[in-house]
Amino acid sequence: MGDPKRDQLQVKQKRAVLAAVITPDDPLSKEHALDELKGLVETAGVMVVGELIQNRQNPHPAHCLGTGKLEELAELAKATDAELIIFDNNLSPAQGRNLEEQTGTVIVDRSEVILDIFASNARTYEAKLQVELAQLLYFRPRLKRLWTHLERIEGGVGAGRGPGEKQLETDRRLLDRRVAELKRKLGEVEGRRRRAVDARDENPTVSLVGYTNAGKSTLMNALTGADVYVANKLFATLDTRTRKWSVPNWGELLLSDTVGFVRNLPHHLVASFRSTLEEARQADLLLHVVDASNPEAEEQIRTVYEVLEEIGVETDSVQLVFNKIDKAEAEGPSTLDILRREFPDAVSVSAATGRGIERLTELVTIRLGDGYVDAVIDTSAGNGKLLAFLAAHGVIQNRDYVDSRVRVEVRLPRTTADRIFADESLVDEDTKFELLSAKSGESLGDPLQPATHAASG
Repeated sequence: MGDPKRDQLQVKQKRAVLAAVITPDDPLSKEHALDELKGLVETAGVMVVGELIQNRQNPHPAHCLGTGKLEELAELAKATDAELIIFDNNLSPAQGRNLEEQTGTVIVDRSEVILDIFASNARTYEAKLQVELAQLLYFRPRLKRLWTHLERIEGGVGAGRGPGEKQLETDRRLLDRRVAELKRKLGEVEGRRRRAVDARDENPTVSLVGYTNAGKSTLMNALTGADVYVANKLFATLDTRTRKWSVPNWGELLLSDTVGFVRNLPHHLVASFRSTLEEARQADLLLHVVDASNPEAEEQIRTVYEVLEEIGVETDSVQLVFNKIDKAEAEGPSTLDILRREFPDAVSVSAATGRGIERLTELVTIRLGDGYVDAVIDTSAGNGKLLAFLAAHGVIQNRDYVDSRVRVEVRLPRTTADRIFADESLVDEDTKFELLSAKSGESLGDPLQPATHAASG
């Protein structure tokens, strides 16, 4: 067959046949094997006109499918006038080339679809840098076959030029130079983000993580009253957004919404978005939001934990949140009941209706209380250094002035409280304090004793 024409990266508004090879190790059933890919390609604007699935011990090393299924795939593509064949598997450059030669149709794999969606949704300078870097790293080993893609590759950050318009060099040396430039720029962005995160390190931070389209942005709106963008499509959010969250009996927290995950998320994309995920790495608590109405919810939970482990997040700081329980219950109790038995510590909510939000808020205060203490500090009103330190590094609950004294009720990270009472430049012999557990309210020391006495004890 003739070599199919590949003159652009975008798959938008194309007719496509979906294909997949399922191995015994694949956790997905044949019934749902193409559900996620179908959601991905529909998000990318593709019309699905056919499907083909093959069970094999291992993908064929030359063309993924077995010989008989390959002929069937070529016939299906021809019969449906498909312009694309999209594989749920990640194909090697050789497999992609061989498939195109055998079918006479443009072959796109799972990673390429995800990269295309990210390129379409990239809005900020940082997101565009990250997407372009991920694309170039993906296409570099495919440069011989796909060099024409680079003429119109999306996500380029050129002066006044948007996605799809940036002309990229076909020469490997120039491509590598561009990769180095993107890494340098992202390093600068990551440095600024890390400094910004570190600057508020003493404040309680909570991050929303989870599978794409699990309802993280809807939950953020329900918790904070924010008006962040919500859409019923995959990867509607690429950039981390942070909002203040006023929690009863606690004070103000910082709540961040992060990019969603999917199964087999391209490694280059995870690496490129590492700076965006800095919020999740630094958070005091992660709320892992799960679409409880999805039949593949358990597999999605495993996927998220795998990505979190890859970026260096400790899973003991994760609280599972089953979202969309209204939808799950309407479809029948079985899936939700199974999830609750499997994960008994999870909290169930409906971000859309507000059901369970109060319980979630209570649970957040309990989980955060493990790392925080409440302090009642009595000091001189002229002790400006201590008062400024408390305002900068804690959450002031109350402040009362009597004559030349001030009594401050403040919530602090345990490590910060230890630093205060060991620092003679912040406290003097007239400074008194009481420490309480932020989780239980129980006293952690003798009430209103001199600070120097407690520090030495």
